[in-house]
Amino acid sequence: MKRNIITIVATLIFALIAYYFVLPPINLSSPLFYTYALMILIFFVIVRFFTTIEGFIRRGRIYLDNKVLNYLCFGVIGVFGLIFIINFILSPLFNAKSYSERISVATNSEFVSDVKPVDFTKTPLIDKESSQKLGDRKMGEFTSWVSQFYVSDVYTQINYNNDIVRVTPLEYADIIKYFTNRKDGIKGYIMVNSVTGSASLEEIPKGMRYMPSALFFENLDRHLRLQYPTTIFDEASFEIDNEGHPYWIVPTVKYIGVGLKKEITGVVILDPITGESNKYKVEDVPTWVDHVYSADLIIEQVDNWGEYRNGFFNSLFGQRDVINTTAGYNYLVMDDDVYLYTGITSVSSDESNLGFVLVNLRTKETNYYLAPGAEEFSAMASAEGLVQEKGYDASFPLLINLNNKPTYLLSLKDNAGLVKMYAFIDVEDYQKVVVSDASLGIEAAAEKYLGESLYTGKVETEKEITIKSIKAVIIEGNTYYYIIDSNNDLYVANVTVDRYRLPYLNSDDKIKVDYSDNESHKDITKIY
Repeated sequence: MKRNIITIVATLIFALIAYYFVLPPINLSSPLFYTYALMILIFFVIVRFFTTIEGFIRRGRIYLDNKVLNYLCFGVIGVFGLIFIINFILSPLFNAKSYSERISVATNSEFVSDVKPVDFTKTPLIDKESSQKLGDRKMGEFTSWVSQFYVSDVYTQINYNNDIVRVTPLEYADIIKYFTNRKDGIKGYIMVNSVTGSASLEEIPKGMRYMPSALFFENLDRHLRLQYPTTIFDEASFEIDNEGHPYWIVPTVKYIGVGLKKEITGVVILDPITGESNKYKVEDVPTWVDHVYSADLIIEQVDNWGEYRNGFFNSLFGQRDVINTTAGYNYLVMDDDVYLYTGITSVSSDESNLGFVLVNLRTKETNYYLAPGAEEFSAMASAEGLVQEKGYDASFPLLINLNNKPTYLLSLKDNAGLVKMYAFIDVEDYQKVVVSDASLGIEAAAEKYLGESLYTGKVETEKEITIKSIKAVIIEGNTYYYIIDSNNDLYVANVTVDRYRLPYLNSDDKIKVDYSDNESHKDITKIY
């Protein structure tokens, strides 16, 4: 009896210690809960073995002559066997339709009507990698802080009072720095403007105490777990409200079976200064919150939609209309919300896209735009190829509406991560690429891509013209053709519009063109 009490007490103590470190949700649908339970059972078996005489060694082998241990063994096998059976029944093999419906995708969307013409004053040209370098550099200016804290690599992109910024908190540099600064907490976070690249260290009157780098019961994960012992959490993101007050945004999760078909049910918004938190359903999340759904979850759900629309076996064998997301993604900001952008390609991976999706990361509203063209990494390679002697690396493209056409915009960075050039690439034809020095500004780069001036947004017109005169002019290394037709109308065409026909056109030639009207001339966008 005494040995049984010792075994039970030791196991309970171990369970409490393990709970403190593992922090599992007490939830039967969480895989981590079963990992935790298995740890406790293994510890129980070990303690019982060493506290009873039934465990002994005979001829080099250990025998356990104990009914309790046998029952436990069979129980563990039974539980995990049952989980396997349930998950198998709930898998895409038998539920392909429900997996394809994890996300509702509008397939009749029109890019030009949904995505406004690009506004370069609200275009995030600074990616996460560059933001990290800018943030570290800004932190280095505060000598009294840099020895006590380090800059987290979170860098959440948000819309802050109509400015597109990335925000990330400071963290305690190490255990000693935690104890020496714990009383005041962390009194600042880094903000990087994704349009201009300006970085600032925003100081706050009261310090943040509930952080990932904090210890004991001020650790963010531990504090959340003790407040919500049964809730399954997704990865936390750091955001600020419209007044600049910091918060941790922690999505709540539900599964079917054990760890299958993850879905977001809401968020917990936690104040890192006071430790107070509020739980919201998805439909009740405050509008200043930008990240409810993680990029990884959205991509997983879009992949399920593309793979299982026509059944599980079709996704493996016939693969009729089976599509997947491309390997990368980026963010756009529209109408005070942050959208995830990623390309859609066929499973054959033929280096071309069938279209792309835009997903609202707060509401999960998803639109699919059919726009066959270059896959993002092909476009990146095309831009790098134009400046291969400089060794610049291309950032993952932004998708913008330029000249009423989907266009890739990307940055070319040097080895230090600094943006040196901008590149515009036609989505439909990634050979149509123009690069420009970043020091001249993004609008100058756009002008170089489009022609002499930015497009005003008017609808394109199709027309057959007779060339009266044509003259080639080189501007900043790019060739433009100035055409006057028989009606004395002036047209301007970049050589990238049709590099195989423009150089061979002469007076009296008849061509059919698409063009957009400007006050002084017409920009040719296509030649038939």
